[in-house]
Amino acid sequence: MKDAIDLRSDTVTKPSAAMRRAMAAAEVGDDVFGDDPTVNRLQEVCARRFAMESGLFFPSGTQSNLAALMAHCQRGEEVIVGQDAHTYHYEAGGMAVLGSIQPQPLTNRPDGTLDLAEVEAAIKPDDAHFAITRLLALENTIGGKVLPRAYMAEAIALARRRGLATHLDGARIFNASVKLGMPVQELCAGFDTVSVCLSKGLGTPAGTVLVGRKDLIARARRIRKMLGGTMRQVGILAAAGLHALEHNVERLAEDHANAERLGRGLAALGLRVDPVQTNMVFVAIPGNSVADLERHLREQGIVALAGPRMRLATHLDVDARDIDRVVQAFAGFFGKAAAAD
Repeated sequence: MKDAIDLRSDTVTKPSAAMRRAMAAAEVGDDVFGDDPTVNRLQEVCARRFAMESGLFFPSGTQSNLAALMAHCQRGEEVIVGQDAHTYHYEAGGMAVLGSIQPQPLTNRPDGTLDLAEVEAAIKPDDAHFAITRLLALENTIGGKVLPRAYMAEAIALARRRGLATHLDGARIFNASVKLGMPVQELCAGFDTVSVCLSKGLGTPAGTVLVGRKDLIARARRIRKMLGGTMRQVGILAAAGLHALEHNVERLAEDHANAERLGRGLAALGLRVDPVQTNMVFVAIPGNSVADLERHLREQGIVALAGPRMRLATHLDVDARDIDRVVQAFAGFFGKAAAAD
């Protein structure tokens, strides 16, 4: 049987042979001293691509987001953020624990946006009783859903009018760009900082670049050191990022098409599937079937995290034939279950 089909996340990809060659041939230096030429080139390429003044390489998106939030906010200040946002829900409380930043979470609407009337209402008055609201943080994509440019422009305008800075967790910003057919510099125009992850969807083994204004990136550089994120001859990883930006962005459309194919196939089995926008498929699984389904899929060579609302992520290591295998495996499981009933 061929290698397992891993749908847990688009972070599970293996570097391609071409990417490995680029990594092996990378010119390196000591990035702590700022003289790793490949890192410097990646930072410059990302900053230019997003029309930002500067860029800074981080080992992970979590650390990039945390450094950005700490660059924007002092101790005891506040960030408005979605309940479902990675920075709030999936980063171990780092903004509070390490940054002493107060999160003000708001409920994400079904399309992933925040209600901007609720955002404005959450901004604290100038009163010693309250934390100072300093930052609005959004995420694109969120739960596989794309925030439209018009919405982000409206959110940025609100933040500016109320004196807030803006940060975008661009964990899958290239998926959003490909889906909308809009260059990232247009899609992200107006944000003060953007965290650009290279290991989700683009196939690198690690790495995120924070882009933004020079003063904010300078602060983030000091914070990166504080967080233990400075590395030495890291051009080996930066070369993977450069290769990914050159070769793996436009092909994200294939992942989107495969996700649509998967969603259609599962819906045809009578399962409830959320509308698919990018590379994420969310499907409702009967609660009493979850454990047995995960076991069945593993027996079929498919790795997935089963749950009542199950997420299946397509990526560059999954092709259309793999998708058909997955649909057949689901059909086999629910067919057996139906026969047993």
